[in-house]
Amino acid sequence: MPQSNQHDLGAALAALVLTAVLIWSGWHPYDRGTWLLEVFPVFVALPLMAFSYRSYPLTPLLYGLIFVHSLVLIVGGIYTYARVPLGFALEHWLHLSRNPYDKIGHFMQGFEPAILAREILIRGHYIQGRKMRVYVILSIVLAFSAFYELIEWGAAMALGQGADEFLATQGDPWDTQSDMLFALIGGACALISLSGWHDRQLARLPAGNA
Repeated sequence: MPQSNQHDLGAALAALVLTAVLIWSGWHPYDRGTWLLEVFPVFVALPLMAFSYRSYPLTPLLYGLIFVHSLVLIVGGIYTYARVPLGFALEHWLHLSRNPYDKIGHFMQGFEPAILAREILIRGHYIQGRKMRVYVILSIVLAFSAFYELIEWGAAMALGQGADEFLATQGDPWDTQSDMLFALIGGACALISLSGWHDRQLARLPAGNA
């Protein structure tokens, strides 16, 4: 099977799996409003990727990261971040004082967007210098994280106590700052670990889409 057909089949299967998991997650979540707030980015990303697949296909690496990030969001939406079973297991194993699953979510909030920003900047030839590109990518990651924190603040103001499950602060007065730190760490880890792999996939994109 030609490589392009394999990519098409893989993308279609991933989209179907993600759609099925998203629908299943909404069947009986812990809190319907929190579920909707948490998975809303997935509702936006799925149609965007479908409509742009032919005109602006992304690298397989980036599609995979979006898939994983979406699953992290969906799991958080099902249970709420403070109640995810994996988080309780980590809390026990690492002797923590709170469920840390939301930190996994914020780590991914930096990890995947860093590669997305990198792909857009490189393909658009917006920034040539490697060091400047790293600086801009990490700035974008922090800006995105801060924007999300503003959304959480807006939800708290609009919903009052009803936003507690969405915020998942668990009594931590520095939750906002630590969330942004984990996003920054995630972005840095993505650039350190995946840049070479990402470059090789970018080089294999069709000339008209590179």
